[in-house]
Amino acid sequence: MLFVAFEGIDGAGLTTHARMTERYLESKGFKVVLTKEPTDGLIGGLIKACLRGEWKTDPMTLQLLFAADRCHHVGTVISPALRSGRVVVTDRYLFSSLAYGSLNLDYEWLKAVNSPFPLPDLTFVLDLDPLEAIRRIREDRFAVELFEEAEKLEKVRKAYLRIAQEYRGVHVVETDEEVGEVQKRIEEILERYLSKAGGKRAPI
Repeated sequence: MLFVAFEGIDGAGLTTHARMTERYLESKGFKVVLTKEPTDGLIGGLIKACLRGEWKTDPMTLQLLFAADRCHHVGTVISPALRSGRVVVTDRYLFSSLAYGSLNLDYEWLKAVNSPFPLPDLTFVLDLDPLEAIRRIREDRFAVELFEEAEKLEKVRKAYLRIAQEYRGVHVVETDEEVGEVQKRIEEILERYLSKAGGKRAPI
């Protein structure tokens, strides 16, 4: 079935558009599994605590934890859902590791660590100016996580644009407009994909 990922810097609206896409696909007759990374499991909890500054580790250890969390996520959620004929929509996936991890680690090493994991059929990179992203983050929550600084977010943004050039099925969607307009562009891309895929992606 269809595997869709939402990527981009924090504050760009990944969670909002992942949920809206879940509802859109369900309206088309698909059964959808909405998921996210880091997960809510034990390893994902360690990662979130590290990002909040509750404990410290080195960048390589953190990325290996992301990979371990992803391995469990693929094995227990993503692959079983796809095999059962469901659509999977994930709020972050392996391109987050490449984009954020490359702030401190070798990009090619990150690609190698994440090479065993299946690539999404479609990835939406939600693109936003880092200063606007920071403004949105501060409106939504008090704590600012590890990577949420404008200079770092600009580097991450550039890494995502590089990824969009290197990998198939990656679409950069600007998110500086009203949410409904952004979602409309996402749904237009989904419609084109579903039309081309034909029967292989028919609703169940």
